Amino acid sequence: MKTAVFKSYENGFYTFWFDNGNELVFEEVHPRVLSQFNLKTDKNLIDKEFKITFVEHADGDDVIYTVQSLKPL
Repeated sequence: MKTAVFKSYENGFYTFWFDNGNELVFEEVHPRVLSQFNLKTDKNLIDKEFKITFVEHADGDDVIYTVQSLKPL
């Protein structure tokens, strides 16, 4: 698990900033996470810090990142 801050949801992509200064854009979020946190429309979640677990998988030349779990800090 890593620590990250949720920054935005735009055009189907979820952006998180990590404590090491990196930014990652996630194309997919596990449905269980979306049932807990309405990342698409809840503006109160912007700038909220989470413990995040994610996986990456290759799709041809692209890498797709998927959020597996979020735990608010």
